[in-house]
Amino acid sequence: MTISRRECLNQLAQWPVAMAASSSLFASATAQAQTSWPSKALRLVVPFTPGGTTDYVTRLVGIELAKALGQPVVVENKPGAGTVIGVDSVAKSAADGYSFVTVANSFTANQTLVKKLPYDTLKDLRPVALMGMSEHVLATHPGSGLKKLSDLKALTAAAADKISYASFGNGTSAHLSGAALAQQMGMNWVHVPYKGQAPALSDLLGGQVTLMFGNWPEFRSHVQSGKLVALGMATSKRSVYAPDIPTLAEQGVPLESNSWNGLLAPANTPDAIVERLNAEVNKALMAPAVLEAFQKGGIASLSGTPDKFAQFLKSEIEKYAQVVRKANITLEA
Repeated sequence: MTISRRECLNQLAQWPVAMAASSSLFASATAQAQTSWPSKALRLVVPFTPGGTTDYVTRLVGIELAKALGQPVVVENKPGAGTVIGVDSVAKSAADGYSFVTVANSFTANQTLVKKLPYDTLKDLRPVALMGMSEHVLATHPGSGLKKLSDLKALTAAAADKISYASFGNGTSAHLSGAALAQQMGMNWVHVPYKGQAPALSDLLGGQVTLMFGNWPEFRSHVQSGKLVALGMATSKRSVYAPDIPTLAEQGVPLESNSWNGLLAPANTPDAIVERLNAEVNKALMAPAVLEAFQKGGIASLSGTPDKFAQFLKSEIEKYAQVVRKANITLEA
């Protein structure tokens, strides 16, 4: 069959109308999908082993989210490679509003620390909401004989070289703070990374490692019972949660360290879903059960908008870039 030039032009003239109708249908379908979200369980990946503060905060918030959204919220622990494995699994997940990851300080440190990340920190994931922050305490086990920071300073070079410090994993705040402290004190300590705070704390309690910067919520009971010795709080001023413990700055080493956590989604997750989840996370942080748990645990709430979280991430990337370069640390993913 032969199509005349006039018929061909008539068909071409109708294309914009057909394309506009198609786009309208697509937009309608997208809006309907977002309105019906969520229609199944949400997955929150924690790139650490169970038992640490990030895991604890995620589960607390997850319980409230499940109530508000009317769908199960499944927390999946996926540790390894300084949180890279867990983060990457969500960066490569479908951007349909059902996969999220809770990140901590290591997410921003890895931008400079890891030579070849399998994801782009600022392009492959988008901020949803900040959640909590825990102050760090520098602690040791009683068998070390250390009571305060000056005891560390008094060690001879030979003794100092035998000191080991644990961390939640390569690139975590505990790792970089330990390296910074050793550098400031002119010592060479052995770094022992773990796949989360819980196993690191277990070995610190057992005396397998000498020192560790850890989250005060998990360390408090051990310090109060005498199973651990607090050498100092890594805060600018005395903590309201531990007012009797002097800061490192008071003892001559101005070093601050903490662990924050926040929720990220795959980059192309729809704005409507991100905004809805941000609002629900902020509500969850104000829930009586969460407020009580945070207060008892010594966790500060960090609510805010996705844009505020994005700005925070950029500032943390710059901060840790300086720490990593000064300590001259590089890692493979």
